[in-house]
Formats: sequence, structure tokens, C-alpha cells
Amino acid sequence: MSEDLHPTMDPTKMGLGRSIAVLTSGGDAQGMNAAVRATVRVGLYTGAKVYFVHEGYQGLIDGGDNIRPATWESVSMMLQLGGTVIGSARCKDFRTREGRLKAACNLTKLGITNLCVIGGDGSLTGANDFRTEWSGLLGDLIKAGKVTEAEAKKSSHLNIVGMVGSIDNDFCGTDMTIGTDSALHRIIEVVDAITTTAQSHQRTFILEVMGRHCGYLALVTALSCGADWVFIPEMPPDDDWENHLCRRLTDQRARGSRLNVIIVAEGAISRDGQPITSDQIKKLVTDRLGFDTRITVLGHVQRGGTPSAFDRILGSRMGVEAVMALLEATPDTPACVVSLSGNQAVRLPLMECVQVTKDVTAAMTEGRFEDAIKLRGKSFENNWKTYKLLAHINPPDVKSNINVAIMNIGAPCAGMNAAVRSAVRMGIIQGHTMLAVHDGFDGLAHGQVEPITWTSVTGWTGKGGSMLGTKRTLPGKLLEKISENIAKFNIHALVIIGGFEAYVGGLELVQAREKFEEMCIPMVVIPATVSNNVPGSDFSIGADTALNTITATCDRIKQSAAGTKRRVFIVETMGGYCGYLATMAGLAAGADAAYIYEEKFNIKDLEMNVEHLVEKMKTTVKRGLILRNENSNANYTTDFIFNLYSEEGKGIFDCRKNVLGHMQQGGTPTPFDRTFGTKMGAKTVLWLTEKLKECYRHGRIFANTPDSACVLGMRKRALTFQPLTELKENTDLEHRIPKTQWWLKIRPIMKILAKYDIKLDTSEHADMEHVINKRSALGK
Repeated sequence: MSEDLHPTMDPTKMGLGRSIAVLTSGGDAQGMNAAVRATVRVGLYTGAKVYFVHEGYQGLIDGGDNIRPATWESVSMMLQLGGTVIGSARCKDFRTREGRLKAACNLTKLGITNLCVIGGDGSLTGANDFRTEWSGLLGDLIKAGKVTEAEAKKSSHLNIVGMVGSIDNDFCGTDMTIGTDSALHRIIEVVDAITTTAQSHQRTFILEVMGRHCGYLALVTALSCGADWVFIPEMPPDDDWENHLCRRLTDQRARGSRLNVIIVAEGAISRDGQPITSDQIKKLVTDRLGFDTRITVLGHVQRGGTPSAFDRILGSRMGVEAVMALLEATPDTPACVVSLSGNQAVRLPLMECVQVTKDVTAAMTEGRFEDAIKLRGKSFENNWKTYKLLAHINPPDVKSNINVAIMNIGAPCAGMNAAVRSAVRMGIIQGHTMLAVHDGFDGLAHGQVEPITWTSVTGWTGKGGSMLGTKRTLPGKLLEKISENIAKFNIHALVIIGGFEAYVGGLELVQAREKFEEMCIPMVVIPATVSNNVPGSDFSIGADTALNTITATCDRIKQSAAGTKRRVFIVETMGGYCGYLATMAGLAAGADAAYIYEEKFNIKDLEMNVEHLVEKMKTTVKRGLILRNENSNANYTTDFIFNLYSEEGKGIFDCRKNVLGHMQQGGTPTPFDRTFGTKMGAKTVLWLTEKLKECYRHGRIFANTPDSACVLGMRKRALTFQPLTELKENTDLEHRIPKTQWWLKIRPIMKILAKYDIKLDTSEHADMEHVINKRSALGK
């Protein structure tokens, strides 16, 4: 991030006298509509004129009615729709100079010099070619008398910004492309449905997923469901894979598993570049093992359905960044793509990303598969390493004589069990004995501790809640009993998975080290809570699942007003004092306001929101959605706000209220929470294993340094271990929230998209970064 070059520029005037066109191209992806909506509304907010281009590049060539002005209201009620409302097409004509001439003529006539393209690498490369030859195209159009010198002068250069919309996640430079998370939602729904029938009949299921030449969907699916085997194009199996696969499936059955799941990417290949098909695998399993085997090819189901909360937020954030990038661009700025790194929006030179994407294909063609994995990026590489560790290694014969205890603290949430499963299995792979502590610190104090095995955690990734049992009790009053049981069960390390209580409980154990030597063992807190309020991590396990529940509910609530116009809904969300759920659900569901504790509000703000809704009822969008975090204000309760709105809206709109309650904690975990939990659990145990070696003195474990008790959290772009005691300074213990929270900077986006007249802070924006030339780094 850097200081803005125009600190005095008013963002509401940045686009005056300028025109922006937005188009979607190539295969559709869920979340494209969120990106279109954000581009249109932020474009209008800056004072620019915004145009829709219908039917992708074909619409750009055909012109006429295909390029038409977009209004604020024309993008209403499209957040929850899959696909792309403005249409998409694969266009051969645009590949010809003649086609591009027609497109340039249409844009010049309308004075459009800023183009936002949402599509895959082919669509974005086409946009860059268009931009490169722009001046030549204008020259030809002047010669042919199609445009005047004056028109050409006004449109002397074309700015291009891309957003990657593709379910395949095959574009290098971004952790996630728009649509990938939603596609994973569809796949995981199917996997969950299949596993129940497979277990009933002791079947082997082969599931083929999309992704063209990219194995991301297959890999994350395998990680999310604990598949027995995954075939991806980036890393073909070893030559003897047939025997290895049959051995693996037989071993799993011998361990008591009633089903086998094999995930196949549609582009899966062998070491010599030959396709590996689902039919081929089925024949192998049936002929060799005699297992009852079924194939499910998911196909276009993966592209369909409503976008996930993650994709709506991603599309919205990328749309804002795209408009800013367009309006800040100069004739010398290279065409850029806005993308996601960790949870940060970044701008990358488009052609550098395209080049690295091509390098992946080259690496695969040349058999440099390790390079292909690295070129796909850190996120892909970490997923592959975690999957390989959890699925491809048999437990060692030699034991480490280390006992690692694992427990859940605080309220249950989806994804906790995935973290427990991967921690248990990673521990067993390291040769440790894993101990399950039931019912949190209560259980540890009362000796509810027992060994937990590889098979005990089979199938846990897809289960919501807490299989170990969890309580909110803090260890403060139980320290003596806890220290006795740490000694009794010979516990050498502790994994604490939970919410704010887990963090505070960890702190209490660290403080007790002075009095109780038994507490001098390495420990890690893994944040798992729907509230997303644990210091030291941008995300907590469980928050994504809760967010999707709230968003889906808000969609239904808004839809219920489709027949009865002029209705305002007030929805109360969970989160304690943390406004993460209310804010992010507000952005994902298109709320008019989200009241939170962190951003103080008074009666004037409430009045302003009511006036805003009164004005909104005069438009074609005759419905409103207000979210309120449960502890946002002690006096302005949900009932108070409902009564105020009901009174002030009399004769203009009527009100309804919903308190969502505990449904936000339940449900099966989303793909994000499954993979996040799996990676966190595995990384924790590997870190503890190293820490135990450091702390081994004179035949026993002794750990009393601050860095031997950490929170594992996602910070910006990486998973990092941070000492519990260091995080204390950045914690509001009374209100159970971190003092600084990254997502507060996203709140203005929600307000701008809801048409509030506020100033967007442009003092921080994404600089153009560079994709490291990994070819040279990989010795190409």
C-alpha cells in the first residue's frame, strides 16, 4: 500500500467527463454479477458515465443496443444471481483485425476510453491486444472516414483493467478467481450427498470435476473431503500408480472405512502425458479389487447456482479496485488485472500474469511437474503439500514418545472437526500419540482424556459443530486440577481450537507457568469461531460458514419482498461485539446499512438511514435490508430500530424483523472452512513437533518462552505463529475483539454500493505489483 498520488482529489469527481464500459467474456462464473454491479455503482459514484456491453466481445463488435448506459437501479437484485446478467459469448470475430476495428469504432463514437473486462486468460489477453493496437485502429478508422479527427483525439488511448472470472482458478497471480469458491460449494454439496450413499453400500466413488488444465478444484475438493486419491494435471502420479492406488484403497477398507473417494480433474494426465480417465480408473478398481464402483461427472453443475458470500465480496472488492485502477491509469500504465493475495487487493500487470500462466503449461508439457506446482502460486503449493502429507504417508513404525492433546473451547462452529482431524492425523504421521480432551478445560480438569486414532476421525471434515465436545469454561479456577492431569496423562504439547475463550484460556495457562511447571509445554491456539474476533488472525475457522448462512437467509428475506413492494427488513446477526459478520454479510447481500459496535452510531445516523430508505422507495427498487450486530449498541436494540423504522416509514414502507440466532453456528462447513481448518491443524502439529525438539532438556520438555505459546493466524498473505502474550496489547479484553480489524476498511464500499453520499478514503490503494519472474527462479 502507498500514499495516494492525488491526496486532494475528491473521489466523487474522479470520473467526471469520462466513460467506462464493462463486459463479461468467455465462460460464465458465479460472482461476475457482483463485479459488474460494483463496477457500475462505483463508476457512477465517481461521476463517470458507465455502459454495459451485452454478450461480451460480440456485443462490442455489433454495437447498437448491445452497448447501453447502465444506471444505479439496473444492477439491483443481481448479487445473488449466478452466471452473468449482461451475457457472455466466445467471440471468433474479435480475433480478427476487422472485428476489432468495428469494436474500436463503436467505443470511439461513444467516447468510451476505459474498458473493464471480466473473464479468463483468453478474454484478458484479447483485451490487451486490443489496447496495444488501439492507435493503429484509430488511424485506419480515420482513413476510412468512420470516425473524425476530433473523435479520435478525444479517444487517443484506451485503458484496460481485468478481473479474473473463472471457476477453474487457473490464472496465475491471484489466490482465487471469481467463481472458484462457488464452484467448490457445488462440488462439496455433491460429495456430501455421495458419501452417505457410498457408506450405505460400501462403494468406491470416482468424482470427475472441471478445471481444464488446472487441478485446483480437484485438489481443494480432495483436501475438503479427505479423499483417498486425487489426480491433477500439474502432478501426475508415479509410473506404478495403479498398484499404489489399489494398495491405498485396500488399506482404507482394512482400517474399517466403508467408502473410498477418488477425485479426478478433467485434465488429469500420466507422466508420459496420456489422459487418465474416470473410466480407466473404474476398470482398474473393479477388475483388481472387485469393489462396487460408481462414476459421477459433475459437468456444468459446477458453474451454476447462486454465488457464495466469498465470491460476492471478492467481486465487489475487485469491482471497486478496477474502477480506481482505470481512473488512475495514464497512457503509460500497462493493462492490469486486479486480484487477491491473501485478503489484500493487488494490481498486477496483465501480461506478466498471462506469461506465468503460459509457463505452467510449458512446465507440464516438459515434464517439470515440481515447477508447475510452484508456478501455480503459494496457495496451490501449500494445498498440495498438505494433501500429500495427510493422504500419502503411512504412519511410521517408530514412535516419538510424544503425547499431544487436542481440545475445543468456546461455542461450536463448522470447521472445528476438520482442524481436529488433520491435527490428529498429522500427529500420528509424526509418530506421536494423540489425545482427545472432551468438553474443553472442564474435561482436562476432570480427566476426560483418551487416545484418538487415525480411524476415529474418518469423515470428520464434513461434520459441523464439535465432535470432541466444547465448553466456554476458562481454566483460571481449574489450574491445579489441569496441571495434575497434564502430568497424569504425560501431555507434552497442547492444541487449543476455539474462539475468544481459547485465546484467553491460552493466556491464563501461560500466566500459570510461573506457579505450575506442568504448564511449561508448547501450545498453539487455532482460531475457530463464527464471530471472527480472535486477535492474531484475519480469519477464524467457522466464520465463512456463518457468513454464507446469513447471506443465503438475507437472499430469501429480500426475495420474499419481491411480490410485496415497499418493505424494509431488519436482521440481527451474531458476533458478540465484533461486527465482521454484519459488515461482510451486508456487502454480500447488498444491505442498506449494517450497525456495528466498532463504528459508533447515534440517532442522527438512524434518521439518515430512514431518509435514505424513504428516497429509495421512490425508485424502482422498493425494498430495504438493514443488518444489526447483536451487541452494536445497548440502547439502540433491534426492537428499538424496528419500532423507529416502523414509525418513520408509516405510509411509505412497512418493516419486518428477523433475529437469526443459533442457525449461524450450525450447518455443514463450507469448502473454505474445511480446507482452512485442515491446513491450520496440519501446520500446528508440524510446528509443535519442531518446538518440542527445541524444548527438550535433560530428558524432559520445558517450554516457558513467549514464543512457545502461539496463535496460528492468517495475517494478510501468510499463516503465521504469534506469541499469545504479544497479542495482548492489541486486544480489547472487555469487548472480546482485536483493537485493529482489517475489514473495517471495507465498510465504506458497502455504503457506496448502497448509494450513500460518503467519501471513499483513497489514501490507501493497491499499487501495481510485479509477478516475480519465476522462470528464472526455477532455473528455466
